[in-house]
Amino acid sequence: MKIAVVGAGSWGTALAKVLSEKGHEVFLLARRSEVAEAINHRRENPQYLPGIILPAELQASVEPEVLRDRELILWVVPCQSLRGVLKSLRDYLGSDTPMISAIKGIEIESGKTPFEVLQEFFPENRALMVLSGPSFALEVANRLPTAVVLAGEDEKLVHSFQEALSLPYFRIYRSLDVRGVELCGALKNIIAIAAGISDGLGLGLNARAALITRGLSEIIRLGVKLGAKSITFSGLAGLGDLVLTCTGNLSRNYTVGFRLGKGEKLSEILQDLHQVAEGLKTALAVKKLSEKHQVEMPISEAVYRILYEEESPAEVLRKLLSRPLKAEFEVLPL
Repeated sequence: MKIAVVGAGSWGTALAKVLSEKGHEVFLLARRSEVAEAINHRRENPQYLPGIILPAELQASVEPEVLRDRELILWVVPCQSLRGVLKSLRDYLGSDTPMISAIKGIEIESGKTPFEVLQEFFPENRALMVLSGPSFALEVANRLPTAVVLAGEDEKLVHSFQEALSLPYFRIYRSLDVRGVELCGALKNIIAIAAGISDGLGLGLNARAALITRGLSEIIRLGVKLGAKSITFSGLAGLGDLVLTCTGNLSRNYTVGFRLGKGEKLSEILQDLHQVAEGLKTALAVKKLSEKHQVEMPISEAVYRILYEEESPAEVLRKLLSRPLKAEFEVLPL
């Protein structure tokens, strides 16, 4: 299969490596020429995946011409950049080319997910899908066992791409709940920031477990309100990815939170961060969505106040722990 991967960051490069090792003809579309040259001549992406040797068959380019006549396109750019990238590349794209979004986030201005942005640009395309799940790029690139989920609205199509893209170390499950899979991937990043803050404050493992559990509860509330199926949040894209990003030090969102908990300023952290932590922007988008749909999300609200209202993590924690006591579930189990 002729495949193009748009975005040569760590995740885009790791996915391109997987697909090339599967035997597909893969072009990686990079934004900067030095990245493409390093991949083509050194077989490495030293900025985003240093030390990972890439297949000789994998080719990188900055020329959008490589998008023409592709049989599959994967979008792996920052969520807030997707709309601009689509505008600049629209003339090179087929209107019915199968496309997969591997982007985790929500557009701030519109409140749309990447899948919805793709639908806006390609309203007649019935071959749009999303890929999500617990998958640190470095571990995938090192061929460590990983399980993810591919979601689309056409089960036959999703099944065919599941078979075409899976490898023994990169196992793909399938789903028809596009909305749920995509929201899981976006919302968990906010909870990962909260978990990092908790660990940075030294609150212990009990507190982290509580944050993950109550965080899952509130993202389910919003997700179901937005049309997702609740069962999806117990799967790979939901609980699986949430646990990974809340406990793994390879998570950029967790790392941002941890440093905030240690007392560092967000501006200082961002200066050192060479890749996007999607949870920072998603917290702003979710603040708008939760207010619009009147969904209570205390942990996400707390993260928002720390990021955008400069409240101290310790003060936000005090307010969280002072909330009125309530039943764990809205309907008490018998």
